[in-house]
Amino acid sequence: MPPAAEAGRSSGDVLLEVEHLTTVFELPNSTVRAVDEVSFAMRRGETLGLVGESGSGKSVTALSIMRLVQPPGRIVDGSITFDGRNLLALSEGEMQAVRGARISLIFQEPMSALNPVFTVGDQIAEAIVVHGQASHRDARTRAVELLDAVRIPDPERSARAYAHQLSGGMRQRVLIAIALACRPALVIADEPTTALDVTIQAEILDLLREMKAKYRLSLLLITHDLGVVAEMADRVLVMYAGRIVEESPLRTLFAAPAHPYTQGLLASVSRRAGDRHLPAIEGSVPDLAALPPGCAFSPRCASRIPRCDLEAPELSLIAPDQAVRCHLYSSDAGQADAGHRTPDTGRGDR
Repeated sequence: MPPAAEAGRSSGDVLLEVEHLTTVFELPNSTVRAVDEVSFAMRRGETLGLVGESGSGKSVTALSIMRLVQPPGRIVDGSITFDGRNLLALSEGEMQAVRGARISLIFQEPMSALNPVFTVGDQIAEAIVVHGQASHRDARTRAVELLDAVRIPDPERSARAYAHQLSGGMRQRVLIAIALACRPALVIADEPTTALDVTIQAEILDLLREMKAKYRLSLLLITHDLGVVAEMADRVLVMYAGRIVEESPLRTLFAAPAHPYTQGLLASVSRRAGDRHLPAIEGSVPDLAALPPGCAFSPRCASRIPRCDLEAPELSLIAPDQAVRCHLYSSDAGQADAGHRTPDTGRGDR
């Protein structure tokens, strides 16, 4: 279990535990480590935010948990333990019984996720029938109830509609209804509000909160939007270049971010009075097929020290519930790089 997850947590609280998960894509001239030694745990009933820029490995992490990574991608190492079972040890038939019934995934593009030739009611009912939870007739009734639960107007009529006949917000509600159809213990929401306007985004987030409480779900919320994280999450994982670089409770993350990358993300969305321009993190996410030596964030980091260019940092526990992957916080940082500055985290005890 990762350091911050391990502190103060009993094994009975843990619903999902990912350890050293590594997913690669075998390309003609290189092997890309899209998810690199990722470890984290989720408590039952919590909302865990997974945040980072596009290309950081968030969606591949979700697909890996669901065992939906397609060739040339494959999981090469690690374990994914869900409710006491290692998902990577299950047969494909056993895994199919888990997908949808015990773990559901809400995709970010409802038009590509929904089948255009079947009504939305039929697609919800199919999720119920496939897992043997109801007959076709009862599943159809349940589909209408779910459409009503996710606040779709005139659910009986809407159940007969096709995806193209619904707005973007309504289609996203249909995906949520499908995800909830079998009352799963864990819902993974991959950028659920990205393609929606601000008003509809707020409605979808309210709906997710309501459904989480109503069905007592655990929610893994994947997003690049720190505003969404601030509204929804209990804890946050920050991901960069395929690795977790910080794990922290929500309040701690916003009050005292530790990793220079996290500090840059927060600074880029926070405007103080009198500021005319938002600061930005210089550079861009590196090519995963050609990562720099040492710390992957080093070329963009204003706080880097010589060691950063030579050696990849390990994840270190810096508080009972906060861990960071940064040489500036390692136990021997003061000796190895004496005289180099440490990042301004706002903490008085550093």
